[in-house]
Order: sequence, then structure tokens, then C-alpha cells
Amino acid sequence: MHKNGGSRRGGCSPGGFVFPANVFYLSTFILATSTPVLHHTTMEYMMNKYLLLFTLFACGILWVGTSSAQSPGTGYHIIDSLRLGGEGGWDYLTIDTEAHRLYVSRGARVQVVDLAKRTIAGEIAPTPGVHGIALVPTLGRGYTSNGRDSSVTVFDLKTLRSLATVKLDARNPDAILYDAFSGRIFTFNGGSANATAIDAGPDTVSGSVPLGGKPEFAVTDGLGRIYVNIEDRNEVVVFDSRLLRVLNRWSLAPGEEPTGLAIDREHRRLFAVCGNPLMVVLDADAGKVLATVPIGEGTDGAGYDAALHLAFSSNGEGTLTVVNAGGPDRYPVVGTVVTRRGARTLTVDEKAHRIYTVTAKFGPPPAPTAERPRPRPTIEPGSVTLYIIGR
Repeated sequence: MHKNGGSRRGGCSPGGFVFPANVFYLSTFILATSTPVLHHTTMEYMMNKYLLLFTLFACGILWVGTSSAQSPGTGYHIIDSLRLGGEGGWDYLTIDTEAHRLYVSRGARVQVVDLAKRTIAGEIAPTPGVHGIALVPTLGRGYTSNGRDSSVTVFDLKTLRSLATVKLDARNPDAILYDAFSGRIFTFNGGSANATAIDAGPDTVSGSVPLGGKPEFAVTDGLGRIYVNIEDRNEVVVFDSRLLRVLNRWSLAPGEEPTGLAIDREHRRLFAVCGNPLMVVLDADAGKVLATVPIGEGTDGAGYDAALHLAFSSNGEGTLTVVNAGGPDRYPVVGTVVTRRGARTLTVDEKAHRIYTVTAKFGPPPAPTAERPRPRPTIEPGSVTLYIIGR
């Protein structure tokens, strides 16, 4: 964990020396092209020139020293961090690649990060018990799933101002997504084992889909099919986004307790990350299990970068598993990135080819109770931090 918070570029940490290529090229250019025109003596010229080179080397050491070790074979590592601070935990993250904004659910509010400036752009509140965020840029609106009062908050993407609240005839909406094919927002309700459809724009409930179990994350193929992990049944349910009708139920065996889900739309592949711990690769048309891939413990998030043909699993143990999905149904693990303990959810920026994850510093758990026999560790106040992983 970055002890001082804020950008990891703002300080220096111990580590092995790495000579950055940009410093090498710049120093070579200076040695080759500089002349002693402004120096009174050759000795003074040489001393100033080598002082400049020493400064460049030092800057290179400072920049590299604040990054984590690279994952062999992928080059991925933590390249920056931003202290989010404040009270509350976190859940899903959603990225707007066009606006360069990242949305982070924080319990009773959503923090919005300006990725270009590395600052907090604002907050969306109140969002009681918020889990996820879905964006509809064509309407200039966003939607949050609020588990505590079973509602959806509609907000303006520019001002972040709340526009409306949609009450659901369901319990504990968890994951949320926008399906452009049907023009609908879908919430996946853990307390009532169903999905609710909301017509985006009018922002009215248009129906629901019984799922037969506790839903976790969901994805759309953009062609009218929605896929959702069912955690307590170890399966994926497929339904029609316009007809609101279940089409298939596919087993994820040997995967157990699936949480995160990602999709390769071009090659029609699903990547379901499971608690046992495996990534199960499914054919998105036939439902056939094509491969199982070992991942880290405590996963709660999956992602996919279509241009790089890489699938990711964020693992609460403090790792990010990187899987090569570019071969003919061969899915080797090509890297394990060291992140931070508790960094279990993620989102992928497919333009910048970066991964974002969040975690915090933890204290001891409270004493067990009948209601909470296995309480989670406490979060140290103000320690929630966003980590940016790149190459």
C-alpha cells in the first residue's frame, strides 16, 4: 500500500535500479549534440554536462522506484495510485473512456475520478448501498444500483446531479448494465433472484426476468443476449433483452461460486471467474466449457481487452491474473501481477490498455456476532486507494 496516498509518482520507494530507455536516449542525445558555447572553460562545460546527466538518471530512478515490479511476460505493473480517502468501502468500478472518468461505488455515494487530471471530479449522492454504475452517453445519463433501499439513481453525466430515483419491486440490486440493443438498463437483484428491466430515457420499469438464483456480474453481447453469473447455482443464465425471456442455463462446473464475468464479443467467448479459484471459459453460443484456468484467491472481478486479446481476474489475495485469449481455444496464464491485498474488483480501459482496481488498508475484524459470524476486517479511515495498472 502506498503509505503517503496520492500519486505514486510523488515520492521514492526502495527498489532495484532500472535504467529507463527514455533517459538513455535523452542522455545520448545531449552527449552527442551539446557544445561548450555558453561555458567559459572545457572543464566547466564537462562538469555541467555530467551534472545534467546525473540529474536525468536520478529522475529516472525516482519515477521507476515508485512503480511495482513488472509481471514477467506481460510488463503489467502498478504505474500510479490515487488516494480516494473518505468513509465507506467500495464495490464495482465503471469507466467512461471518452470522458476519461472513472466511477467508484463507495457505500452511500459514488466518487468520480478525472483520469486525465488524477483528481476527484465530484460525487453522486445519495446512493444508499450502491453496488454498480451503468452509463448511457447517448442520453447523457448514468444509473446506479442501490442495494440498501432497492432503487436506481439516475444522474447527469456532465453535472453529476441526481435527476430521478426509480423504485424497484425487487430486493438488493447488485450488478447493473446498459444494453444498447434493447435500450434498457438491467439490475441484477441478489435478494429476489431476478433481473429488473428499465427503459432508459423514460426511466420506467418495463418488466423483470426470474433467474432462479443469486445473480452476480452480467454482460451483454450487444446483439440482444444478456449473460449473468448465478453464484449459488454455479451457472450462467442467458436471456433475451427485448423479450425478457430466459434462453439457456449453462453449468460452470468445475467452477464454483462465480462472481466476475467478461465477454469477447468478436470470438463469442465468456470468462467467468469463480471462488474455487478458476476462470471458466465458455462458448457464448453453445454454452460449452472450453477451458478452465487457474487464478488467484478471492476473485470478484473479470475484464477483457479486445485489442490485446487478454482476459483478467482481480484477486483479493493481492494479485491480477493475466490470461492470453488470442489462441484457438488455448488460454495460458501469461502473468500474475502483484497488486494489493483486497483489490478484488476491476475495470478495463480498452483505449489506454490499463486496469483500475481499488483497495484499502485493513485493521482487525470486529468481534463475531450471531448476525455476522465471520466479520470482515475493518478499513482504516481515509485509506481507500485507486491503483492504476499498465505497461
